[in-house]
Amino acid sequence: MSSGNLQLPPGFRFHPTDEELVMHYLCRKCAGLSLAVPIIAEIDLYKFDPWQLPEMALYGEKEWYFFSPRDRKYPNGSRPNRAAGSGYWKATGADKPVGSPKPVAIKKALVFYAGKAPKGDKTNWIMHEYRLADVDRSARRKNSLRLDDWVLCRIYKKKGGGEKLTGPEKKPAGSRASGPASPNLH
Repeated sequence: MSSGNLQLPPGFRFHPTDEELVMHYLCRKCAGLSLAVPIIAEIDLYKFDPWQLPEMALYGEKEWYFFSPRDRKYPNGSRPNRAAGSGYWKATGADKPVGSPKPVAIKKALVFYAGKAPKGDKTNWIMHEYRLADVDRSARRKNSLRLDDWVLCRIYKKKGGGEKLTGPEKKPAGSRASGPASPNLH
């Protein structure tokens, strides 16, 4: 999908802060309220590899935003299922509270690994996942795998790092080292 469908003014950039994402988008979505501009797509992003996501976004060039449901790994557990496409998302670093003085949401950083856990290959795909704080996730329907109806995710590809590339951006043997690593993102 392209930004041309949104009828945005020339020069428009969507680069919200963590607090803006939570207060103006995630809180409204979770409350069932409409957004002023439908700029964030709703998809189950755990069904896809990260390099497939940019074409599903409603807007974005170097980072893409999605509302996604979040499911449990086990029916009666509290751990989220991080399997996605041909790999998995692995949490990295400490959770960061968003909002003050009382946190409204939690921001978690994740890195995509291609292959099966725990021996997957680290990629340059990063996700920032925002979920509402102080939500009683135990009160969900019994035997339901749904952990959160909606989380808001920012997806982007980190430059460099020398990690092994995976997916369509992988270069065939004998190809030149120069040129874009991900032609499918343009």
